[in-house]
Amino acid sequence: MTPQELEDRLIAFAVSIVRITEKMSNSYASRYYANQLLRSGASPALNYGEARSAESTKDFIHKGNIIIKELRESFICLKIIEQTNLHSEMNVVQSAKSECNELISIFVASVNTAKKKQ
Repeated sequence: MTPQELEDRLIAFAVSIVRITEKMSNSYASRYYANQLLRSGASPALNYGEARSAESTKDFIHKGNIIIKELRESFICLKIIEQTNLHSEMNVVQSAKSECNELISIFVASVNTAKKKQ
């Protein structure tokens, strides 16, 4: 996967998160998890832009680890939304959860590769 393809994938993930959060109800719990998910789910695409311009391998690793943290937070939030039925379209939530898990794997491998080169 090229860096541009990965960026496009992260942007598509962020778009799916926006769509998920926009379709959640206005209950207190829904708004709480929607807001949390929106912050953590949109962040990886933005942080990847920074990682692509990293000044060093150490800087890339640092930014990559931030991306992993945000993706893991998003994954847990999606699991909570799924298990509490805070979204009416579970297939959409499950799809985002699956993509999030794949992105976590990609970035863990990428950071590990960068650490070996360091």
